[in-house]
Amino acid sequence: MTKNRDTSWNSVGRWYDNSVGEQGHYYHQQVIIPQVTKLLNFSDQEQASLLDLACGQGVLSRHLPSQISYTGIDLAKQLITAARQHNRRAQCDFFCADVTEKLPIQKVDFSHATIILALQNIQFPLKVFQNASKHLKPLSPLVIVINHPCFRIPRQSSWKIDTENKIQYRRMDRYMSEMKIPIQMHPGQGTESQQTWSFHYPLSTYTYWLQEAGFTLDRIEEWCSNKNSEGKAAKMENRAREEFPLFMALIARKKG
Repeated sequence: MTKNRDTSWNSVGRWYDNSVGEQGHYYHQQVIIPQVTKLLNFSDQEQASLLDLACGQGVLSRHLPSQISYTGIDLAKQLITAARQHNRRAQCDFFCADVTEKLPIQKVDFSHATIILALQNIQFPLKVFQNASKHLKPLSPLVIVINHPCFRIPRQSSWKIDTENKIQYRRMDRYMSEMKIPIQMHPGQGTESQQTWSFHYPLSTYTYWLQEAGFTLDRIEEWCSNKNSEGKAAKMENRAREEFPLFMALIARKKG
């Protein structure tokens, strides 16, 4: 059994698939997938191929141009089963495998790679980066999207209200420490709730690992929620929403 086996989302696969659906949840549709597809910039590459690591139930594959060759890999058998059931693409393969171990594919000249909203659930990100590097062509991009590592740390970050100044602010209790944080997927079920894990690393650690794996970092993007509040607290809630991003994207490139 691999070290990463207990981090698989197989036990919550059916719930997650029902929650995300074929087209993705709200933030998939409104923020993440539009931004990711823009960053991938497939329009000028007729023979593009994408390696989607920790692909979940393959939601990204269903938003790509039809000519793109897609390969998705995830540790959770339930999610790979769902991905295959949702699939409508001709050039599409899904594999159930640990993305921190040797991948069950031979292709080493993918033109693009992604890790979308999954890295924070993987204990050894460096190994994922190394696999991406092994299977990408030189100078090819790797697009990573994570819950913002500075502002969205489970159990260590929270919203607070400053009533005197009438502002909502983000409280951070820890940041630099590496953390393995248990997440109860259905807290109301008590001890019967399935548990997953979230792993926190500071941004500097991610950038160091990318360099170690043979990537250069092109840029970082930060994406905020596009929702709007109504009511008495709307002004401070909307201001806070615009100031504290939900997601961070790291756009890296394999060295030539």
